[in-house]
Amino acid sequence: MTNIVGKSVTRIDAEDKVKGEALYPGDVNMENQAYMKVFYSGRPHALMKKLNVEKAEKYPGVVAVLTAKDVPVNEYGLIVKDQPVLCGLGSAKPHAEHIRYAAEQLALVIADTEKIAEEAIKLIEVEFEDLPIIGTIEEALKTDSYKINPDSDTNIFHHIQIRKGDVDSAFKKADVIVEADYQTPVQEHIFLQPESGIAYIDEEGRVTVVSAGQSAHEDLEQVAHALGLPEERVRIIYPAIGGAFGGREDISVQIILGVGVYCLEKRGIHRPVKIIWSREESIVGHYKRHPYFMHAKWGATKDGKVIAAEVVLNTDGGAYIGKSSKVMGNATLMCTGPYEIPNVKVDSNAILTNNVPNGAFRGFGGPQGAYEAECQMNKLADALGMDPVEIRVKNVLREGSLLSVDTPINPGVSIDKVVEKTALAAG
Repeated sequence: MTNIVGKSVTRIDAEDKVKGEALYPGDVNMENQAYMKVFYSGRPHALMKKLNVEKAEKYPGVVAVLTAKDVPVNEYGLIVKDQPVLCGLGSAKPHAEHIRYAAEQLALVIADTEKIAEEAIKLIEVEFEDLPIIGTIEEALKTDSYKINPDSDTNIFHHIQIRKGDVDSAFKKADVIVEADYQTPVQEHIFLQPESGIAYIDEEGRVTVVSAGQSAHEDLEQVAHALGLPEERVRIIYPAIGGAFGGREDISVQIILGVGVYCLEKRGIHRPVKIIWSREESIVGHYKRHPYFMHAKWGATKDGKVIAAEVVLNTDGGAYIGKSSKVMGNATLMCTGPYEIPNVKVDSNAILTNNVPNGAFRGFGGPQGAYEAECQMNKLADALGMDPVEIRVKNVLREGSLLSVDTPINPGVSIDKVVEKTALAAG
C-alpha cells in the first residue's frame, strides 16, 4: 500500500482480539515449564546481613533458588545501570546488599508449580540492619539526611536549569505577580494484564524471553548486559501487550525470566520458566508516574503580556534513576507552557527516596509541567480581570517565537487559532 491517508486500515491483531483468540504473555505455555516466584525485601531501607535459602532449595518440587551471586552482571537500567537485578551478598555489583525500597528482589524460586514456589519462599530466612527511611523529598533534601546512593554526597541525582533573559529585572517591571505551589501525585498504570511472561533457550541457543513491553531492543540490551552475553545471544518476543500507558517502557519480569532460564541451562536443566505477577506485586514493584512538587512565580504587565517566569520543580525519582532525567527534561520544558516568555529561570531536580522507582507514563513529564503553567495563566487572568482565553492568545508561541531554551519555533505553528477555535467550540 503506497498511500494510506484517508483510508481505513485494519489492524493486523484486530481479528484475534475481537474473537478472544489473541495470546497475551500470561497465556503462553510450553511443555515441561517451571514456575518462578520472587522473594521481596519487604522493607524500604536496609542492609542485608544474611540470606539463607537452604530450606527452600530442599523443598520438594523446587528446581532452583537463585540469589545475587548467581547473576553474572548483576545490574540494569536504561540510562544508568544503577539497579541490581537481585539485591544481596556476593554480588558482582558493589553495594547490592543495600535495600533501597520495599520491593527489592532478593531471590528467585523456580519450582514445578506456582504453588510449590510460593510455599518455598516462606522458608527463606533473611537478616537485615534497618536504615533510616527517606520517604519524602523534604527528608531527602535535609543536609543531614541519609544518602541513598553510597557513591554520592547528595540525594539529588539530576539537575536541569534554564536561564533566559533577566527575571529579576522583569519582575520589577511587572504590574502583577502570581506565586503558588503545585503538586501532582504518583499514578499507577493499572494495565489489564499484570507483568508476566515465559523464557526458554531456543534452537540456536539464545535466551528467549516472551513478555510484554514497549521497546524490544531496550529490553534486549538490558537482559543481555545482566547476563554478560552479546546481544545476538538474546531474543525478545512481544505477543499481545495487555495494556501499557508507558508502564511497559521500564523493564520488569523480562530480566528475571532471562536470569532464571539462563541459570537453569548452566546447571544442565533444560526447562522453560514462566512467571505471572499478582496485581499486588505489580502495584508494589513496578515503576509509577513521577510525583512533582513545583513552586512558580510569574509576572505580567497590565495588558496581559507575561514577561517573567520563575519555576522550581522537584520530582521524587524513587530508589533508582530509571528514566527520571528524561521525564524531568519534558517537565522542565513544559513548565512555561506553550507561551513565549522573554525572561525565564527554571531549576529542576530529580531526587532519590526509598519509594518505588518512577518512570514512563503517558505524557512523560509533560502533564506535570503543563498543569503548573496553565494554573499560573488562570491566576494571572484572575489577577488582571482578563478572560483566560484572551490572555492565552496574547502569549502563545507563534512562528519565530523563542522557547524557554531559545529554540525558534518552526513555520506552520497556529496555536493562537487552535485556542480561539476550541474556545468557540466549547461555548
